[in-house]
Amino acid sequence: MVDLPHVLVVDDSRVVRISLINHLKSSYVVREEGDGEAAWQTLVLDPSIRAVISDLQMPKLNGYELLERVRTSKLRRLQNMPFILVSGEEAEEERAKARAMGVSDFITKGAGSAEILVRLNNLLALSSAQESIETVREQQVQDPDTGLFSRKYLEIQVAQALAHSARHGVETSIMILGFDHFEKLCQRYGAPVAEQVAGRFAKMLAGKIRQEDSLGHFGAGQYAVVAPGTAAGYCATFAERVREAVEVARLTVQGETVALTVSIGLASVPADQVNSALALLETANRRMHEAMAAGGNRTESGGIVATLRPISLHHALELLAANRSDAVKPHLPTLGRQLLPLLDLLGKELGLALPLAELEHRLSERNSAKK
Repeated sequence: MVDLPHVLVVDDSRVVRISLINHLKSSYVVREEGDGEAAWQTLVLDPSIRAVISDLQMPKLNGYELLERVRTSKLRRLQNMPFILVSGEEAEEERAKARAMGVSDFITKGAGSAEILVRLNNLLALSSAQESIETVREQQVQDPDTGLFSRKYLEIQVAQALAHSARHGVETSIMILGFDHFEKLCQRYGAPVAEQVAGRFAKMLAGKIRQEDSLGHFGAGQYAVVAPGTAAGYCATFAERVREAVEVARLTVQGETVALTVSIGLASVPADQVNSALALLETANRRMHEAMAAGGNRTESGGIVATLRPISLHHALELLAANRSDAVKPHLPTLGRQLLPLLDLLGKELGLALPLAELEHRLSERNSAKK
């Protein structure tokens, strides 16, 4: 019994639970729960459970809601766990809904032992194969699909960067960015499509970092940049530029225009007094989640102030088109002076007496007041 896989059966009918247990007990250790909420607590607390067989209609938390929690959980073992729904007289629309949410399979009420065991055995075999593939991928330096570094390799890069900082007395900064509401994107389009969408931005980010920086996967819809020898203020400025670039971008996914935002967490040494690479990563990760919890589409830097860098007229227009005038206002004196020659030409061509001298004076006053 110790070596048998553990399975959770969830149904508010004691008769149905007993029937399923009788079908499974020769090949599995079976736990049972009478409602979805109790089942969820069991799944979170018991890592030995390998699969779920659940009814649809249950008190407290029905089968759909339990499935949604499992698939959107932060625990990877739950995200990929085989989940079978016991189907009765549900319409095809209801089955389609369950498939879109990530159900693994259906069994009909009254199915025999042979059918149930075959379906469950096949799902667990597939799950074991996928886990083996994931283990191999994690041990690789680079993801074969995206070319980005693995999380394990990023930890090594952070450790090397910290050692370099200690020897030479320079700063090292890291940023972890995550797409806000990524789980909803997965639910709407499926996890593979959602990862492809996130990957497009990751490729854009790869083209913006320095050769000595490292970019890699950190989690689902999450990426990390390790920047050795980079001051915290510069990293904060770069993080804001990345956040703004994602905010103004518009992607077409399956014929729909999708607007996305990211939350970014920053950490650096010596500003953050940590003693290991893992601690520095955890600090940046915690701040990213704090930014998400605060509403998303923001950078949490632990008090580090971004150094204001000039923006181009093109970028300013993009921000205005995205209703981000607040991000443009600090740059108005510089942008205004750049526009003066164009306004002068427009005035001459259209025969207008534009108050350019007054405009230049006001811009200079505003710039002086900020210093």
